[in-house]
Order: sequence, then C-alpha cells, then structure tokens
Amino acid sequence: MNEFNFKDLIDPLFYINFDINGIKVGLWLVLFIVFAETGLFAGFFLPGDSLLFLAGIFSRELIQNFLYIDSDLMNVLLLSSMVAVAGIFGNMVGYWFGSKSGYYLYNRQDSFWFKKKYLIQSKDFFEKHGGRAIILARFLPIFRTFAPIVAGIVMMEKKKFMLYNVISSIVWSFSLIFAGHYLYGFLLEKYDIDLKEHIELIVIILVVVTIVPVILKFSKKSKTEEEV
Repeated sequence: MNEFNFKDLIDPLFYINFDINGIKVGLWLVLFIVFAETGLFAGFFLPGDSLLFLAGIFSRELIQNFLYIDSDLMNVLLLSSMVAVAGIFGNMVGYWFGSKSGYYLYNRQDSFWFKKKYLIQSKDFFEKHGGRAIILARFLPIFRTFAPIVAGIVMMEKKKFMLYNVISSIVWSFSLIFAGHYLYGFLLEKYDIDLKEHIELIVIILVVVTIVPVILKFSKKSKTEEEV
C-alpha cells in the first residue's frame, strides 16, 4: 500500500497510481473523488479538473487495470462515461443532502471541512445563473461542490436539476479527459513532448486556470461588501 502523506490529497497522480498490496485501484479512486467532490460537501479541497485531465493522459493504464480494451478510443470513451456517471450520482447525493439539511448547514459552525462562506457564495452564484449554474459550476472548484447542495436547499425542480446534472457531467468529464488524452498524443507525435514528464507543470497551470476565476469572484464580492 502507498506510503501516505497529507500533501498527497491534492496530488492527482497519488490517486491515479494508487495501489493496495500491488493491486492498482486508481480507476476506482478517481471515480470516488469525482463522486466525493459533489456528493460530499467536504470534497471541495480535492483535485477535480487536473485529476480528469491527467486521467485522460493515463486513460489506458487506468482502464486496463480493470478491463483490457485494445481500442484507444474505447478506452477514453469508457473512462469518460464512468466518470460522467460518478459525477451524476455525486450531484444527486449533493442535491438530496441540501434538500434535507439546508437549515442545519446555514447554522453550522465553520470547521476545516466546512466553510459557510462557500455555501453562501455558491447560493449567490446559483441565484445569478439559475440552472446554468449546475453546468458552470462543474468547471469551478468549490462551486462544483456546493452547487448541487444549494439546488437542493432552494428546492430546484428535480427534473430540471437532473437535466442540467446529466449535461454538466457529460460535458465536464468528456471535455477534460479527451483533452488530456489527445493533447498528450498530439504533442508526443508532432513535437516529441511527453506530457508525462511535465505533470507538475500541467497541474500548476490547471490549478491557476481554474482557481483564478474563483479568487477574482471572491475578491470582487468582498470589495463590494466593504464599499457597502
């Protein structure tokens, strides 16, 4: 079993390469992380976009530890589909949790695992964008975790929620996994650049691209509140 370090929790490769007594379980851990990011409100600190992008790069290794498929396209399709399903179920649990415990969450004290300000900011985001927030939130850390919970709290129509839930899960999983997989193949074939040798740089770039919009939104909101 892998030797654990707390910094591994934010390292996508830790999950992808994870093994138990020599048995590779990276695929199942990736699916759990995707589920936990939206199904468990504590999942906001887990890697999301970078995990899926790297999963696309390592798609063959992940799938072949579960099922041998010779077709490269089928490997990516199967992985993307499994991740999409995990995301759909995660959002469903988040929605259910929000519908059952909205009052409790708004009155809960902050802790390492839970920050009420994220819930309030996600509610504002949801009220501004409506159903589209479910789709937009998939690509935004923190919002991705709390959007389905907020949808449950405000009692969004279930059929409408499921429509946006399915669309967002498919778009998010397929776009990032396919991007990682085919960008890796393109750069390796055309420019002899192996992205597997630049994992840290990829993670940094993806974190900056996904986190900066969130930071800007939070800082803008804080500035507005100070002016008021």
